[in-house]
Amino acid sequence: MIDLGKAIMIQGTSSGAGKSLISLALCRILSKRGYDVVPFKSQNMSLNSIASIEGGEMSFAQYLQSIACDKKPSWKFNPILLKPEGKRTQIIFKGKILNTVDARDYMFSKKNEIFRESMKILDRLLKEHDIVVIEGAGSPVEINLKDYDIANMRVAKHANAKVIIVTDIERGGSFASIVGTMDLLTKSEKDMVIGFIFNKFRGDKSMLNSGFEYLEKRFRKKVIGVVPYIETKIPQEDSLTTFPKVKGDVHIQIVKLPHISNFTDFAPLHWANGVDYVSNAEELKGDVIIIPGSKKTVDDLLWMRKNGMEDAIKDIHRNGGFIIGICGGYQILGKRIIDFVESNRGEIKGFEILDSKTKFEKNKRTNNLKAKILWRFMKGMEVEGYEIRMGRTITPKPFSIITQINGKIVQEYEGEIGNNAIGTYLHGIFHNLNFTEAFLNIIRTKKGLEPVSMIEWDIKKEIDKFASVVEKNIDVDYILSNI
Repeated sequence: MIDLGKAIMIQGTSSGAGKSLISLALCRILSKRGYDVVPFKSQNMSLNSIASIEGGEMSFAQYLQSIACDKKPSWKFNPILLKPEGKRTQIIFKGKILNTVDARDYMFSKKNEIFRESMKILDRLLKEHDIVVIEGAGSPVEINLKDYDIANMRVAKHANAKVIIVTDIERGGSFASIVGTMDLLTKSEKDMVIGFIFNKFRGDKSMLNSGFEYLEKRFRKKVIGVVPYIETKIPQEDSLTTFPKVKGDVHIQIVKLPHISNFTDFAPLHWANGVDYVSNAEELKGDVIIIPGSKKTVDDLLWMRKNGMEDAIKDIHRNGGFIIGICGGYQILGKRIIDFVESNRGEIKGFEILDSKTKFEKNKRTNNLKAKILWRFMKGMEVEGYEIRMGRTITPKPFSIITQINGKIVQEYEGEIGNNAIGTYLHGIFHNLNFTEAFLNIIRTKKGLEPVSMIEWDIKKEIDKFASVVEKNIDVDYILSNI
């Protein structure tokens, strides 16, 4: 028999219970204790993806968990990524597009086949590492889905994982949620559960003791810990994201497109200034308007044209407002898009705020990038980011020069500098705090405001800070003694 590593699986009583962040914290805690740890989630549904080390596509949650493990982010940690596109879903398998299908077709076609391939990847991870921290998805006991579920107990059984169930006590009903979850598990599934974690608690923990006694008596399972509500700048999973509406000193408005993607791009702007997501033309009044990435660029362009947002953005631009487009938003700001791939609508007129012209192609570019800014206000500034796109764009005045693609030295132009407008394919550009600080101060100076200095933010420091609080509030030794 192959001497496999150990598996811990974090499941939840619901979506948004905190599985991703508890998994991330456990990855960091065990890694700092000297274990060779990697994360794994067989299937994730997310609009926030990122380029893996191989140049494939993976979910942002497993990317952050890989950082917590001091590992290079690989699609092996998230072999199946589902990206919703309206009524259909794009299936990313092993980092590359496999197909775009409706939910029923996926349920009854290739799902089991790619699950088996995903379990082979998990087997290799177990063989090569001490511990695999596996994250579940949603609830493991949804009656209508359980027979088809490839992200929870089926994975736990395959990996012989010990399961910890997490519940969000802030929402209320957490004890009932745990009882209901346990009652709907089979006996063999119950036997895999080693305990419970109550997450996002505010208050006096002693008030929960009677509930803990009930759970331990009824199920003979330990309450492993109570994690307090923690303010963190770690980007969250998008399934339950609330889009902020904060008017800062610089009024930054982000268009909440129907098919918005990669909105983790804008978290640093929110921390430093505040951002205001808007969905209609009447709300558009900002100093800066950002059109973000899109899963269906042409559909979202036509949506803005129909609801009056295009005209409102052009008016703001004519009156001195600054316009930014990221990825699909950059394509929308150009003169035209030629699309016989995504929506098959042929040639579509863009907003004509920038001079670029984009043609969609079937092959998707998914790469980690390093670049130098060409914009005169920040000329020569080095930044990092990633691209996930199908368009090829011609522009007369590029925004940056790409110097590395997945570590390989190159020289390739991207993006566009316009009049009070920029477009770029660099997802994550605002996570370069030197860029964000410089950009905000350009707009602040224009408004007669004092410049700001962004507090240095490091994702590893933020992960360490979060993990240290979790470690103080859960019984890690108990977890290790039971795997």
